[in-house]
Amino acid sequence: MKRSDFFKKSAGGAVAASAIPIIGNASEEQGVKGERVKDNWFHLADGQRGLPVRKKKITVDVAVLGGGIAGICAAVSAARNGAKTILVQDRPVLGGNASSEMRVHLNGVTHLKPDNLPERETGVIEELLLHNRFNNKQESWPVWDHLLYDFVISEPNLELMLNTQATEAVMNGKTILAAKCWQLTTEMEITIEAKQFIDCSGDGLLAATAGALYRSGREGKKEFGEKYAPDEPDGWQMGATLLMHSEDMGKPMPFEAPSWAIPYDAEKHNPKRKFNGFHNGLWWMEVGSDGDIIGEQEEIRHKLMCYAYGVWDYIKNSGKVPGAENHALTWVQSLPGKRESRRFIGDYILREGDLINHTHFDDAVGYGGWSLDEHCWAGIENPEDPPSYFHHHFHKVYEIPYRSLYSNNILNLQFAGRNISQTHIALSSTRLMATCATMGLAVGTAAAMCVKKGTMPRGIAQNHIDELQEQLLRDDAFIPHRPAKDPKDLARKAALINASSTVSGDPALLNDGVSRDFEGKEHGWESHGLPAEVVMEWEEPIKLSKVEIKCDTNVKRNIMMRKDSKVSFNFWNDVPTELLKSLDVEARINGKWVKVGANDDNRRRLIKFDFDQIKTSGIRINLKETYGAPNAKLFEVRCYAS
Repeated sequence: MKRSDFFKKSAGGAVAASAIPIIGNASEEQGVKGERVKDNWFHLADGQRGLPVRKKKITVDVAVLGGGIAGICAAVSAARNGAKTILVQDRPVLGGNASSEMRVHLNGVTHLKPDNLPERETGVIEELLLHNRFNNKQESWPVWDHLLYDFVISEPNLELMLNTQATEAVMNGKTILAAKCWQLTTEMEITIEAKQFIDCSGDGLLAATAGALYRSGREGKKEFGEKYAPDEPDGWQMGATLLMHSEDMGKPMPFEAPSWAIPYDAEKHNPKRKFNGFHNGLWWMEVGSDGDIIGEQEEIRHKLMCYAYGVWDYIKNSGKVPGAENHALTWVQSLPGKRESRRFIGDYILREGDLINHTHFDDAVGYGGWSLDEHCWAGIENPEDPPSYFHHHFHKVYEIPYRSLYSNNILNLQFAGRNISQTHIALSSTRLMATCATMGLAVGTAAAMCVKKGTMPRGIAQNHIDELQEQLLRDDAFIPHRPAKDPKDLARKAALINASSTVSGDPALLNDGVSRDFEGKEHGWESHGLPAEVVMEWEEPIKLSKVEIKCDTNVKRNIMMRKDSKVSFNFWNDVPTELLKSLDVEARINGKWVKVGANDDNRRRLIKFDFDQIKTSGIRINLKETYGAPNAKLFEVRCYAS
């Protein structure tokens, strides 16, 4: 984005706030936040006394609250689908638990059994991970923060507000009219009016103040027939974790615990609390709650600091952790990463059996596959139990229905992330960030659709779910067992699909509606060497202005940033070699091949070519180069008139 464009784009947002002039008088009826009654400001520039005006209103189509991975995916998806969108984040950086403040690996369907292979999430989350692999070779967490920032602010139709929290919903019956927000850095009270609201904040304060139904704690076995639930319901919620990082300094590094550290004795704790890879942090340094986990957060944060330094004291000074002598702390998390608090009630509550039995939902819009990873009910304060129970490991992915992603009593409110409509046991798997990204893509797209159609999320679920799924699939989401069948896709009407020499697959598979190899079945075509070409022809000429191609990025290998920069059969720490780098598209016009699009620096799995509408009887895709793989592989080709 050009500098001038950035300031034009930001003119209505926080950048312009400081330009608002002071006012000379204020009535006693003014509020205590955005408008003040006792502010004694003497402005030296003009020699006047007055009150600062720190109150403003913003009107958009879609407001997304929470700038974690789910919120980013929701906001970008809504904006790309035509809705004027704002993303509100209460921290100075984006990314939530994946940010430099937390440094949690961006897991999702990361290791399906028995082969430990992923089924990587695509769409916006794929773009984010590739953006990082191209621009953060050093794998720096602060640079990752700023790449997320770059990704969001570069999106047309999307405004970003950092250091801002939505604190209260303004209601009209069962509809949210506006979100009252507070921006810490500018002392600004901001009212955001929107047609649709998406709460991706985790804790869901806006949704709670709107009166959306929610629950917390653990359901008992009987309510949903969950064998891994406790016999009776209780208030326990999985806790927050505080991570730390250390480095080998090449010489002995002494450590003296602070006076407030809580001593740790590994012999008194479950032996599954292991110290392997201690230098990258120990996820089991966790404190849960059986009460108000949000209200107790500062107490929990302090406890975690005390436990963390006690554990580090044990690592350094017990003599029982090999390799610790030369290690020194280089980073300690200050804001604990949360796993659970409010879970809002939708038209359907996702439950243990849906995941384990792989329930098929006609309104599926997302998927997951992390294990049922229910952390110990009291965390480190329960020394007897293992840190996590790992009840069930998945061999294939499960589906997430759209009915679990919107409120059942607030009409224009959706969710993505750990706060969706689900049980505690279901949450133990779905809470993974890349899984939440699939939800974000779905609700952002649905919100934009609500605006276009003048309906509400329940209206989408009841009347337009097929259209929502089709748009998600076109935007490179993956919905298990739901092939694309877009009637507007002219490629589906092609009389012939041909390709040059083939090493695997069939070019006809580019039209089968499934954009990845899945559950042992092939759904793509792979060339035998490069250059290669794919030709698509129609019996009668068609009008054409868009060609959309899904290429290979090897979704059976993880590419998220890790603290250990792991490279193995299922982890990769660079740009996928399979990704297409250079290609062009030609169309047959009046019997001659004419180039209508080219990309010699492709960085995305979904490659789009837009051009002035033409009349053609065929297209030819010329595949020139990958980022290292000897062959090129495609999974889908789509063609549209407009």
